[in-house]
Amino acid sequence: MNGKNDLLNEIDKENKKEKNLDFKLLVIVYLSILVGLLVILPKIYIKNQIYYTSRNISKISSEYSVLLEENRFLKQKVEYIKFKNQVLDTVF
Repeated sequence: MNGKNDLLNEIDKENKKEKNLDFKLLVIVYLSILVGLLVILPKIYIKNQIYYTSRNISKISSEYSVLLEENRFLKQKVEYIKFKNQVLDTVF
C-alpha cells in the first residue's frame, strides 16, 4: 500500500509542476507573429491606397461629366448669341 501512495504522490508532484514556456518556443511564437504582421500590413496598406485612389478617380470622373454638360450648355449659348447677332445685323 505504501508503494501505491508513493507512486500517487510522485504523480501529483508531476502534475503540480508549472509548465513554463521555454525560450525557443517563445522565439518561435514572436517570429510567427512578426511574419504574420509583415504579410498582413502591406496588404492593408495597398488596399487602402487602392480605395483612396478609386475614390479620387470617381470624384474626378463626376466632375468631368459635369464639365462636359456645362461645356455643351455654353456651346448652345454661344450658338444662340451668334444667331441673334447675325439676325440683328441683317435687320439693320
